Amino acid sequence: MLDAQRAFVDQLVSFVRDESVDVVLIAGDVYDRALPGVDVVSLLDDALVRLTGTGAQVVLTSGNHDSAIRLGFASRLLERGGVHLRTRLAELEQPVVFPLGNDPGAADDPAGPVLAIYGIPWLEPRLVAEQLDAGTASHFEVTRAATERIRADLLNRSATRTVHSVVLAHTFASGGISSDSERDLSIGGVGAVPLDLFDGFGYTALGHLHGRQELSDTVRYSGSPLAYSFSEAKHNKGSWLVEVDASGVTGVSAVLWDAPRALAVLRGKLEHLLSAEEFAWAENAYCQVTVTDAQRPAQAMERLRRRFPDTLVLGFDPEGAATTAKASYSSRLAEANDDLSVCCGFLDHVRGRGADDAESAVLAEALEAVRLDGVSL
Repeated sequence: MLDAQRAFVDQLVSFVRDESVDVVLIAGDVYDRALPGVDVVSLLDDALVRLTGTGAQVVLTSGNHDSAIRLGFASRLLERGGVHLRTRLAELEQPVVFPLGNDPGAADDPAGPVLAIYGIPWLEPRLVAEQLDAGTASHFEVTRAATERIRADLLNRSATRTVHSVVLAHTFASGGISSDSERDLSIGGVGAVPLDLFDGFGYTALGHLHGRQELSDTVRYSGSPLAYSFSEAKHNKGSWLVEVDASGVTGVSAVLWDAPRALAVLRGKLEHLLSAEEFAWAENAYCQVTVTDAQRPAQAMERLRRRFPDTLVLGFDPEGAATTAKASYSSRLAEANDDLSVCCGFLDHVRGRGADDAESAVLAEALEAVRLDGVSL
């Protein structure tokens, strides 16, 4: 998907430049694995160079797919170039601070209003609970401890000036809608954190769930820029443009990204899928197809790909299967009266379609050859 990712970066850079965006927030996952490929690392390098080249700053946290240590390498050096990495617990109380106000001298005003952007990286409870003095090793407790540290720092900074806050976090907040592409946040299930942990912050920008969604007026997921599973076929991929001035957050608007290729989830009998005009739009899409014929059609994938070349997933869900009792394979074996019946029964069992005349002839010929060789089955 590297070409699709490059196309997204092109859109992002153009939008940042055209809208004069001051800060780009990336709430993890930056990569899809702890040891990303060289070409993917190169793409991130190119993206950061181009984004900062527009004059924007970048604030970035790590997600559960990332290696926080590797991603955070050279963070102090990168900060000089406008890329602010927040991947370590020690950086929870170290916000990236931006002056607010239209006055050219606002940046030099020690008492002027500022925007403080805090980053909460992915917190693995078993690894960070002790360092955060959390009560238990749970997602709720470690996130609560992290937000308490941020609130304490905010309170201290607000004693001498007006501070508006934005929190960047990679977590699963309750109220979010998950998709197949996210990994479970805990062994045996998903550990969600309640929205009220983010009460009092001017805005919370969340990462982890792939669907862009609004959990409250001040808590939103941007979602992934591309679809990474067919469960995301109906997502409208995009981001949020947040307006902040000396009075705080003044507006949030949706931003949409163009998908390089549509996702199609198709279902029906094979002949209908191959001939119906209603599916013409999916001929250039990535397709997940479920065939519902009572018997599994022969060469289904090959035939589908003649019309839908990018069929990636093929499933079978025969009509009436839920109401038709299926005999176990052992029962089929018990009912078979000769070797050919055993072989044909096996085909029917594993593919949902019995042997046709040509296949039966081939099997019979093979069995006869074995018999003539004197081998007993």
